[in-house]
Order: sequence, then C-alpha cells, then structure tokens
Amino acid sequence: MSKRFSQRQTRWAAFTVAASACSVLLLPAQALAHASDRGHVLLLPTNYYLAGGAFAVAASFLVLSLMSPEALRRLWRKRLVLFRLPDTARVAVSLLSFAVFVALIAAGFWGSRDPLSNPLPLTIWTLLWTGMTLAQGMFGNLWSWLNPWYGPWRLLARLIGSEDERMRLPSWLGYWLAFLFFFGFAWFELVYPAPDDPSKLAMVAGGYWLFSFVLMLVFGYDVWSSRGEFLSIFFAMLARFSLLDRDEAGRLSLCWPGAKLLDATSLPFSGGAFLLLALSSVSFDGLMRTFFWFGLNGINPLELPGRTAMIGMGSLGLVATFFLLALLFGVSILAGRWLAGGRLPFTQIAGLLVWSIVPIALAYHIAHYLTDVLVNGQYALVALSDPFALGWDLFGTAHMTVTAGIAAGADAAWWLWNIQAVLIVGGHILAVLVAHVTASRLAPVTSQAALLQIPLTMLMVAYTLFGLWLLATPTAG
Repeated sequence: MSKRFSQRQTRWAAFTVAASACSVLLLPAQALAHASDRGHVLLLPTNYYLAGGAFAVAASFLVLSLMSPEALRRLWRKRLVLFRLPDTARVAVSLLSFAVFVALIAAGFWGSRDPLSNPLPLTIWTLLWTGMTLAQGMFGNLWSWLNPWYGPWRLLARLIGSEDERMRLPSWLGYWLAFLFFFGFAWFELVYPAPDDPSKLAMVAGGYWLFSFVLMLVFGYDVWSSRGEFLSIFFAMLARFSLLDRDEAGRLSLCWPGAKLLDATSLPFSGGAFLLLALSSVSFDGLMRTFFWFGLNGINPLELPGRTAMIGMGSLGLVATFFLLALLFGVSILAGRWLAGGRLPFTQIAGLLVWSIVPIALAYHIAHYLTDVLVNGQYALVALSDPFALGWDLFGTAHMTVTAGIAAGADAAWWLWNIQAVLIVGGHILAVLVAHVTASRLAPVTSQAALLQIPLTMLMVAYTLFGLWLLATPTAG
C-alpha cells in the first residue's frame, strides 16, 4: 500500500513539475524585431504572441483533460452526409492530370529558363507542394484522383492483363523507402543549389514518375502508393484531418477535423519517422533562413556565399533537425509512459501518438509557404497561360500583372504574421486534441491518459514557441 502511494505521489510530483515548466514558458520575453517570410521587417509585441500561443496550447490540454473522453469521441464521430461521389471518373481525371504533367515536363525542357516564367517549378513548388497540401488538409484525399499514375497504370495493367501485384513488397521495409524518397525530395528542395532550374527539375520529376510507375506495375498500385510513393503517403496522411470524408460506398460527408483518426492503427517505427521528417524538414526550411542559423555557421547574412557553398552545412542541418525532433518525441513518449505506469509497449504508444504530429506539420507547412502562394501563385497563373514562352494566352492570364505588394509593406506583414500565428497555434491545439483522444484509447482511465500526454504537450508548447520565433526572427536568403 505504501509503495503504491509512493508511486502515485511521485507521478503527481512529476505532474507538478510539468505544469511548472509550462508556466515558465509563459513568462514574458524580450520583444524581438520580426520579419515575415522573405523580407518584411515590422516591430510587433512578439512576447505577447509567444506567451499567448503557448498559453492557448497549454490551456487546451487542461480543458480537454477535464472532459469525458467517451463524450468527446461521440461528438467527434458525428457526420453530416452530403452526397454520393462515384469512383467512375477517377481514371479520366488521372489521365488528364498525366497529360498536364507531360506538358509541364516538356515546358521544363523547352520553355523559358526563368523559374518565374516557366510553369514547371511554379506548379511543383507552389501549386503542388503548397496548394495541394492545403487542399488535402481541407477537402480530403484529392490526390488519389489527381495523381498522374493511377490512370496510366489502370490502362496498362488492363492491357497486359494484370491489375494485381506481381511481386510482394517485403513487410519489414515498412515506410522506409518512402522515407528515403521524402528525404531526397527535401534535400533537393532545401539544399541542392538549383531546385528551380526548369530542365533539372524536369529530369528529376520525370525520372521519379517513371521509376514509381514501373514499381507500381511490379508491386501493384495500391501497395506502392501506400508504402513507397512518398507524395501519395504524405497526402493520404494529411487527408485524415480534412473536413470531408468519403466512405467505401462513395458517400461524401462533412466531419470534424481529425475525426478519421478515431480508428487509426498504430504506425510502425518507419511510419512515425516519415511523419517526423515531414515536420522537421519544414522547420529546417524556416531555420536555415534565420540570422541565427547563419551566425551559427559563421556566415554574415548580408554576404551570403550562395547555396553551393552551403551544401555541407545544409545537409547536416537537415539530418540533425530530424534526429533532434525524433529524440525529443521519443523522450516525451518514454516520459509519458513512465508517468502513466509503463504497462503499454513503447512502439504502440509512439505509433498512435505520432498522429498528433500531422496537424502541426500541416499548420507549419501552410504558414511557412503562405507568402510564396500569394506571390508565386500569380506567377503560376501567368506561366500556365504561356507554358512555352511562345506568346500564347490559353487561360487569359498571360498578361496579368503580378502584384508582389500583396505581401509587402507594414500592413501586409502585420496581417500575414497574424494569420501565420493563428495557423501555428491552431494546429498545435488540434494536435493536443488528437493526442488527448488517442491517449484515452491507450489508457481508458482519465488520470492515466492525462499523465501519458503531459510530456508530449510540453513538447508541443515548446514547438509552438519555436514556430512563432521562426516567424518573428529576421531572415535572409
């Protein structure tokens, strides 16, 4: 009896320490001059934003810990059925997407050499990597219809008489192949000296499409798109947080964000690593532009040596950011497991709670690339009307005036920074909600579920501060 009391006392002492740590994070900090992404400098009361964001995340945990998990799950499961969306047009839509992709690859080779006039880099880096990410998080798995593989695969598989997998992909591989492709994609975008060069991007994108298509024929479309093709996996994971859900019968319904995680299975170690890489790569994209990062590497941010000279430090930083986040996440899971009694396997806890990383990754992604969408999205509309720089005007936007001022000036910077701050804080609050519901599945006793997620909540509070600091600190490059 005394031993049990001692353990309980120890856990509540740990709870007190955790709460105290959260309160320390809320203390006012020195105001910083902030810059919204790429070039705006505006003095704002940054300490209030940091404190307010951290308080919102911590308070959401305290409020949710007082709610009944069962009542919360019942509310979260509610659906509003809209209409039926049959699957008959999926092949046609994918074939159209493939035709557009082929035209973009051709434009990459034979169109303008200017990345702001060629539609390929603008489509991949702005419309696909940012716009499609937002669409997946809002409207569901549109990528399963729009990807340029499904239609050609269905046609060729029918011609050769095999729509099933011919070879079995070893189960021990998990998501590791997708992880490696995702890392290569992040390295090409963030570290490679010329990711916007149209011809080089055309070779990489075209080569990746062909490589993935061959493996879909070898292992089957469903297998490779769910375990090897990183874009399909990433977008499918984001779609679990969308406001729209489509069931197996094709019925489309309106749901709460993240509700599709109520029945999610525990991800293997490779799947958790994949999600952590999605968050760490976007975080490093913000970090590598800060004066702090340049100073850490002995570089004057006003005298940048160019991307070629920074390949080594960029590669190391990308790897280190992932391992640091993975370490912090692992420690928070181990600490939560110890606080809750240590009965459940670490892999099961980590594999379920890692889903709470997805809304954070989605929020960071949209907030970080917001100005890129607002400005480069206009360039994309211009370039798509004249993809080969031949004087065409296919969509009536070839002569549209690009308004860069939409993201320039004090007023624009103030609005942009506040929208970005709301996105980041909102993403972390949703992550706390996901962690709370998931923890209640792992530990039905309310007190155990709360103890299980305390360290992870502390990590989320700290990451909120880090994300807001990235928005507030001066950047270059």
